[in-house]
Amino acid sequence: MGMKPYWLAVLAYVVCTFLIAAPWHLVLFKPVYDELAIFTRKEPLIPLGLLSMLIQGLVLSSLYPLVAQGRHSAKTGAMFGLLMGVLLASSAVFAEAGKQNVTSLSTWLLLESGYYLFQFAVVGAIMGLVYSTVPSRGER
Repeated sequence: MGMKPYWLAVLAYVVCTFLIAAPWHLVLFKPVYDELAIFTRKEPLIPLGLLSMLIQGLVLSSLYPLVAQGRHSAKTGAMFGLLMGVLLASSAVFAEAGKQNVTSLSTWLLLESGYYLFQFAVVGAIMGLVYSTVPSRGER
């Protein structure tokens, strides 16, 4: 695996995830999340969110080429993203709902599951495109 596509994929993951997550949670659906009362901190700690995105980007950018096995495309990336999104949502959405006193379990599960599917499909597709357009060392 060449390092250039890896770091471009990490950067794309962090930037795209932030551009999706911030408006989704802090603007578009903020009133719904406030009503659900699942987030108890008044102001989110953005640096911790960015650190989480960076860790995810580092790991997923390492895993993607292993799963894609040279078949890099937006479709392959989106399928990879959805698979990873389901894995991460099993903890962040479902397990969290089991530990927190959310006011509407069905609303939480639908809204946050929708977020995970959307976010990971988009960033996965972008990751597939990054790897498809930037030749790795072995392909040069």
